[in-house]
Amino acid sequence: MPDKFEELINGFVDNELGISDHFLTAELAGLLQKDLEQMNEEGRLSYAGIGNNIIKNAGQKMRGDKIHWIDKKDKNINELHFLDRVEDFIDHLNRTCYTGINDYEFHFALYEAGSFYKRHKDQFKNDANRKFSLISYLNDDWLDTDGGQLLIYKDEDVQTISPNIGKAVFFKSNELEHEVTLSGRSRMSITGWLKRT
Repeated sequence: MPDKFEELINGFVDNELGISDHFLTAELAGLLQKDLEQMNEEGRLSYAGIGNNIIKNAGQKMRGDKIHWIDKKDKNINELHFLDRVEDFIDHLNRTCYTGINDYEFHFALYEAGSFYKRHKDQFKNDANRKFSLISYLNDDWLDTDGGQLLIYKDEDVQTISPNIGKAVFFKSNELEHEVTLSGRSRMSITGWLKRT
């Protein structure tokens, strides 16, 4: 679906932020949503820290989401289909924009009611491998009153993005500060980074 890829790329080129309302098919997004709910019920999610393995703060107050890293070795068919989609996007991105992306990492993220993530950038101070952030949402019937919006800060402007199912956002990891506002209900996504190593 190169048209969805072009939506992300064109939005990024024009506005530093790509958005595609249907980056994931409704079927795949629904299956991933169910997988995340099951993982949570089985206690397979961990509270996220900040930093990387070299500098990590698990007792931080910046964020309150729970995560589970996606690993091809788990052989979950829905996760593999998601990663196929990501790899197709990377191939298109590299062919059309010569970005040199050669690696990626993604995790499920669950923000339970009362959770948030304060304003931040996605690139570590001691590791510049993350080049682009790509977030895909898994939430049915999201209302403005549910909170949990993604706020993107650009100069004096703030763009508000609702985390509706199937939608994806794409931006430079080291440039745009962003935050997740206080969520009033469970908010689900797959968050990840396209890397050059």
